[in-house]
Amino acid sequence: MAHTDCGHLEQILVSENIPPRPLPDTRNAGEKFWIAAAEGVLLVPKCTACSRTFWHPRPRCPHCGSTSVDWIKATGNGTVHTFTVVRQSGDPYFKTKLPYAVAMIELDEGVRIMSNIVDTPLEVLRIGMRVEVLFEAAPGGIAIPLFRAQSRGA
Repeated sequence: MAHTDCGHLEQILVSENIPPRPLPDTRNAGEKFWIAAAEGVLLVPKCTACSRTFWHPRPRCPHCGSTSVDWIKATGNGTVHTFTVVRQSGDPYFKTKLPYAVAMIELDEGVRIMSNIVDTPLEVLRIGMRVEVLFEAAPGGIAIPLFRAQSRGA
């Protein structure tokens, strides 16, 4: 596996005994999002008719119904809106990660995206905590956006 910080890949050794990560459906409206993530770029859909961002990717703006949807590059920074710590999982991959955090991240661009918080001790997680994106390389030429506590200088 590899993690990348906004375009820079960092190779991380993963045991071959770990089952493969479940992968997202990369077809349709979200395809561009997953391809950009592989390049270390977090994209957010934005309606060019009403100028509002939204999440999840879809061909029509949920605010005004326009099909004039484009993508903007997000800063990759946000705030923990809510989170939970998962201590049990039936999925073979996620069983190897227990316990882990799942969070709703409010990006600085105004949308909320669900992801995992990594590289951060679970006991320091707080609602309102500032976080930054990093990417985990995945099969199929994509990467998974994950978040970690923002460094103090960011």
